[in-house]
Amino acid sequence: MEETNSNNHFQRCSKFLSRNNHYMAVVFMQIVYAGMSLFSKAAITKGMNPYVFVVYRQAFASAALAPFAYYTERSNPAKLTLPILCKLFVSSLFGITMCLILYYVALDYVSATFATAINNIVPPLTFLLAVCTKMEKLSFKNKIGPVKLLGSIIGLSGAIILTFVKGPTAINPGNEGHISDLPARVYTHSDWVKGALILTLSNLLWTVWLLTQGPISKQYPAKLRTTALQCFFSSIQSAIWTVSYERNNASWRLGWNVNLVSVLYCGVVVTGINYWLTVWVVAKKGPVFPNLFNPISLMVTAACSIIFFKEVLHWGSLCGMVLLMVGLYAILWGKNTEAKMSKEQTTKTIEDEIKSNEQQKTADAQGGVELNNISYK
Repeated sequence: MEETNSNNHFQRCSKFLSRNNHYMAVVFMQIVYAGMSLFSKAAITKGMNPYVFVVYRQAFASAALAPFAYYTERSNPAKLTLPILCKLFVSSLFGITMCLILYYVALDYVSATFATAINNIVPPLTFLLAVCTKMEKLSFKNKIGPVKLLGSIIGLSGAIILTFVKGPTAINPGNEGHISDLPARVYTHSDWVKGALILTLSNLLWTVWLLTQGPISKQYPAKLRTTALQCFFSSIQSAIWTVSYERNNASWRLGWNVNLVSVLYCGVVVTGINYWLTVWVVAKKGPVFPNLFNPISLMVTAACSIIFFKEVLHWGSLCGMVLLMVGLYAILWGKNTEAKMSKEQTTKTIEDEIKSNEQQKTADAQGGVELNNISYK
């Protein structure tokens, strides 16, 4: 009897996990992204050179992705030509190398919570740039276009408030009971604005990179191989940049400390494991689904920053975060609605074609019967 109950319990757990595995995957992904901001901030706070951080991160990411790219896509017939290699090199230079360098430089001026929150400016920027470059049409025939435009405006407004408006203190953990050896940081207004502008430029480069991946994937349809190559190019580019800028050999040393953990985590876990999970979730639930859970990473980052970094949160920053999320969800709603309408239109077109073919076959059959009757007569 006990064995039967145990088996039933195991079966119920298995069914629950199979039904909700995509939810658990995206929650895990968001926690991983929160960890990226926190570990990166910890390493930069400890004095790690941001340029060196990018070199090691991309080197570990390349090493993690290369075996999977080879074994997974070895049967892929896509040919890697010189023009495609050049496009991948330029794409990785601006969309990955410069984007990451700016991101880690900015982390020295702003908090991890701010860096996580401002990343939600990417969907509004992507939409606006896609409209400006005519990669996406802005239609006012239905409510989708105006909602996406309004969402973009709200999101950008939230980013501006998050940058320039602090307001009264909302949460102040104080300096008592500091449970980590990470020093509490007080940010000046000029440093905060400088970091925010650098992060905005980083997100702008990332947005341009996202828009270029569609045309590249059509010419070279091997996603994992493309990602691995761009990580490899980025590691070389960032190494050349760092060698030309940083002449202190001591800055290249990695000890058994938070610096090593941070670059391994960002390179292997964030770029490697999360990439696979993202591809799997998108294939199962669509491209909008993972972004719906972005507030999780922001909340985890904020909570951990208050505990470990003794970060002070202001009402202006909280209002800016809320507006960013409202803008994000408005754009995601528009994208999701468009995808559903497109799917319904495609299904209707297929059904109409099937119905038309059946009618044609019926008409041909009736015509054949009439011809047979005429011949018989």
